[in-house]
Amino acid sequence: DLIVLDEINVASGWGLIDVEAVVKLIQDRPSDVELVMTGRDAHPRLVELADMVSEIHKIKHPYDKGILARKGLDY
Repeated sequence: DLIVLDEINVASGWGLIDVEAVVKLIQDRPSDVELVMTGRDAHPRLVELADMVSEIHKIKHPYDKGILARKGLDY
């Protein structure tokens, strides 16, 4: 089974959800459940508990040419 916690790192960083609540979720999940937690600036405690941590960096983006965000693509 797979659970995706989209932007959970941002939510915990802004104080919308307690980091310790996320820690408890990680620790208490069944062994057959994979968690994918997204969002930048993950709390160090969450990084410590993670099996894999990745960062994605922009190399090129339409914003660089002044192209504004497009509905359905960027938001």
